[in-house]
Amino acid sequence: MPDMLASMEKVNAQPTTMARRNVLAAGAVGVGAAGLLAACGGGDEPAPSTSATTAAPPTGAAPSGSASGGALPANAVARTADIPVGSGAIFPGQQVVVTQPTAGEFRAFSAQCTHQGCLVSQMDGAEIICACHVSRFSITDGSVIDGPAPSPLPARSISVEGESIVLR
Repeated sequence: MPDMLASMEKVNAQPTTMARRNVLAAGAVGVGAAGLLAACGGGDEPAPSTSATTAAPPTGAAPSGSASGGALPANAVARTADIPVGSGAIFPGQQVVVTQPTAGEFRAFSAQCTHQGCLVSQMDGAEIICACHVSRFSITDGSVIDGPAPSPLPARSISVEGESIVLR
């Protein structure tokens, strides 16, 4: 029995710095991988921003109410009065951006950025912006104004039925 106790004391006396190093290295790799996935992931939502503006809704986001009042028909995306002239509104649930480049002219584009698939999240006047990597698109034709997006936002088919904008 004394030989067994002496053997156990030797094992317990061994330094454990390698194990600690391995644990620390694995933790660092895990944190780095999580950051990489958050920054460049192909998720449905853009990576959260650390700026103080995240509490406010994005500029040009889908209006919570309607300018004309009343409920929209079931197949409508928005009312014409909800889309500002010279800008647009983003509807994340339908993954569509509806724009009105000039009064009475409505266009629609996919809200999915052609760079890495994030949903565009902001309107800045006549530009649609993807906050993931700051690609900018035209409200007139969805073309890329500034990359890294490699191609325009695909057009979506809509029609104006009375005061309602209907996604086809």
